[in-house]
Amino acid sequence: MSRAFVKEQDVDYLEMPERPVSEHPNDVTEAGLAQIEDAVAKAGEAYAIAQASADRAALAAAGRELRYWTARRASAHVVPAPADRSEVRFGASVTILRDDGREQTFRIVGEDEADPAKGSISHVSPLAKSMFGKRVGDMVRAGSGEAEIKAIGYRASASEGQTNQQSDGEGHDA
Repeated sequence: MSRAFVKEQDVDYLEMPERPVSEHPNDVTEAGLAQIEDAVAKAGEAYAIAQASADRAALAAAGRELRYWTARRASAHVVPAPADRSEVRFGASVTILRDDGREQTFRIVGEDEADPAKGSISHVSPLAKSMFGKRVGDMVRAGSGEAEIKAIGYRASASEGQTNQQSDGEGHDA
C-alpha cells in the first residue's frame, strides 16, 4: 500500500520502533525469571484485549512489549548461587561504605530486574563490574569515589529452602 493511502493515525502504528534488546548475556535470578514470565503474561493479555477491541495503536504497543519480553524469556539464563560465597558474584547482596561515609547495600541482578531505588543493580553496571571477584575489605570504584566492601551475602534459592547467607569476611559463610 502506498504511503499516500495511509491514515495519519496509522503512521504511529507503522513506525513504532522495537524495544532494544541488550547485547549483554541475559543472566537472571530465579526471581528475575519469574518477573519476565509475569511480563510475558501481562503483555499477552494486553495484546488479546487490543486485538479484541481492534485498537491498532494498542495492538502495536502490546505486540511490541510481547516481542520484547518473549525474546528476554528465550534468552534468560538463571545463574545459580556460587559455591564460593566469599567473593562478589552475580546474585550477591553487597554492602559498601563509600568514602563520603554513606553505607549502601545493593543486590547484583539481571538488567530487567534491576531497580537501584530499591537496592538492586544490573550486573553490567559500572558498580557491579567493579565489585565482581572482590572480597570483604577490598576497595572498589563507586561513582566518582571509592568504597570499601563491608559485607557480602547471598539469598538462598527457593530450592535451597533457606533465607540469606552472609559472608563474615573470613572467606566462609557463617
